[in-house]
Amino acid sequence: MARKNVKLFVLDTNVLLHDYKCIYNFQENDIVIPIPVLEELDKFKKGNDIINFHAREFTRELDKLSGDGLFNGGVSLGKKLGHLSIETGKPLSKKMQESFPENTPDHRILSIAEYVTLKNKDTQVTLVTKDINLRMKAKSIGVMAADYESDKVQNIDEIYKGISSLDNIEDSVITQVYEETEGIPEKKIKTKIAPKPNQYYILKGSRSSALVYYNPFQKVYNRVLKQKIYGIEPRNAEQTFAFDSLLRDEIQLVTITGKAGTGKTLLALAAAISQRQKFQQIFLARPIVPLSNRDMGFLPGDVKEKIGPYMQPLFDNLDVIKNKFSPTSKDFQKIEEMQKQEKLIITPLAYIRGRSLSNVFFIVDEAQNLTPHEIKTIITRAGEGTKMVFTGDIEQIDSPYLDMKSNGLSYLTDKMLGQDIFAHINLIKGERSYLAELASNLL
Repeated sequence: MARKNVKLFVLDTNVLLHDYKCIYNFQENDIVIPIPVLEELDKFKKGNDIINFHAREFTRELDKLSGDGLFNGGVSLGKKLGHLSIETGKPLSKKMQESFPENTPDHRILSIAEYVTLKNKDTQVTLVTKDINLRMKAKSIGVMAADYESDKVQNIDEIYKGISSLDNIEDSVITQVYEETEGIPEKKIKTKIAPKPNQYYILKGSRSSALVYYNPFQKVYNRVLKQKIYGIEPRNAEQTFAFDSLLRDEIQLVTITGKAGTGKTLLALAAAISQRQKFQQIFLARPIVPLSNRDMGFLPGDVKEKIGPYMQPLFDNLDVIKNKFSPTSKDFQKIEEMQKQEKLIITPLAYIRGRSLSNVFFIVDEAQNLTPHEIKTIITRAGEGTKMVFTGDIEQIDSPYLDMKSNGLSYLTDKMLGQDIFAHINLIKGERSYLAELASNLL
């Protein structure tokens, strides 16, 4: 029985590296993988980074579907799904030769997309790539092209901030907030939108104000206290809320966003060290995304020397905390001891692979440079007693194939909204220096 209204999607390499299970996300439509894509995947299979893992995993997925059908009509991807086929290389058309004479993998992929489009004139054919430039090239020769959007946040302007300000609160209610240690009932504070689990509020009355947190388990508002944690004192309401979420045992997953200098990583690290007795280890990790797309091989030295520049900002945050104490103090010595005994580990995210994540305080810095699938891979490895914190700036993304809508940090915040064990804080005010905040806002 012929299938009606089936579309055909040609997938670029970066889509498979972004989500190695993407072939199952196109519903009943058919998928074509150009042979140059497999050649490119071969180059990515070796290595410890998550992108290398994705290359290997997709190859395994393809192996499960292997057979002559891949090169002859395609093989079924499963019930209510389309077919997958591999298209071998094709000579460049006259239009391709005139526009893009260089023999590059991108142009070979584009050539196959053009061939598939001309071969299937009665079917809508779309090249799916996360490379904006390749999408433009495709459209220039009449090939439809689109981004891979199955894991994109639909409306970035409405992404949850985690904090709301409520004006015109009766002073008697604010007095109750200060007096009732068990919290005040939800009905006492009227909001236009029902509070989300673990949402934070700034209550403002005519003569007083208060910081509160909505407890989803008891359905009450609790007062949030300003706390100095391991030498670090919050400088604004948002940082106070961040500390509160990081210290609450019932909140197992925290995301903290904000521009450079707002204190995201510093707050998370200070909170982790202050709770060291609750956890077997503290991991502070970040993905390595070379700037300007330059590979680490360009850097001199051995592996440790190559990754040093990428990890240095994390060590800088640790130094800020250590410098709050005298080198002879117990607090300073405790941090030194934790590092020596590997109770506190600062490392590239890829080096965490294979390690146990049970009873760990796990901080992932620069999480905006992770894909949604990478975020999922990390979280699904969390064992009992583990707390996970993801920090980052969704407006400062180093990966050429991610944006504010498609990065893992935005996706995680959007999908976890409403869960009792999740909290999100968006930090607004930069506290590094006036110059740093001015540059972040203007440049």
